[in-house]
Amino acid sequence: MTAPQDTTVGAQAPPAWAQRPTNLAKAITAELVQRIVRGQHQPGTPLPPEPVLCETFSVSRTVVREAVKILQEKGLVQVRQGSGTMVRPPTAWNMLDELVLAATIADDDSLAILDDLVVTRRLLESDMANVAARLATPETVEQLGAQVDRMDELVDDHESYHEHDRAFHDTVMRASGNRIARGVVRSLESQVVNTARYMGQTDRELCIASNRGHRRIYERIAAHDPDGAADAMFTHITEAWLVRRSGQGDPTRLVR
Repeated sequence: MTAPQDTTVGAQAPPAWAQRPTNLAKAITAELVQRIVRGQHQPGTPLPPEPVLCETFSVSRTVVREAVKILQEKGLVQVRQGSGTMVRPPTAWNMLDELVLAATIADDDSLAILDDLVVTRRLLESDMANVAARLATPETVEQLGAQVDRMDELVDDHESYHEHDRAFHDTVMRASGNRIARGVVRSLESQVVNTARYMGQTDRELCIASNRGHRRIYERIAAHDPDGAADAMFTHITEAWLVRRSGQGDPTRLVR
């Protein structure tokens, strides 16, 4: 009996989309998002036609059409009758979309997109701190105080410290009652919280300095000082990010 031949010798690994994931359209969408963000398909130019995309990714027209539909929902392309699928400019992209934001951050060596993310978070959280100082109940104030005290005990446990850090900010946001602003901040944070470029360096002294900022926020909310709470949140988020940036580039986008 003839032994079966080993056909893997010298063979190249197939591309990710050829491994038939559960949803091919989503896999191809992710690849096309990266290609568009990286500039392989320039704004104002058409995507390759369907037959070319089908051959490139070894999939059917149905899968390609679904991927293009998803790209259109993300604002990256526009389907025009008679003109094909045109790539849209970055100003039209949905920057709250997970794939679009992740690809944009990965492609940005200047950190400008992360600066903009921090500015957006700073604006929203400062306003929520202002409202929280006016609306915070005794229970909320007690919770914030306990969280700050607990973080003082966790400055040598960076992972636990950051978990409590996020919980502190979420307590302030919930106290404001602004579910929309909280949703935007949580969405942005969830997409970058595990990336080294956003988290930057972490050590004991940085955690200590960070918690001093938390304590100032807590004290202003406990004193029901809206302007003071907003200023404390603004300063804390700005200073914490400047430290994590580690001096990369010029942070002019943060200046107000």
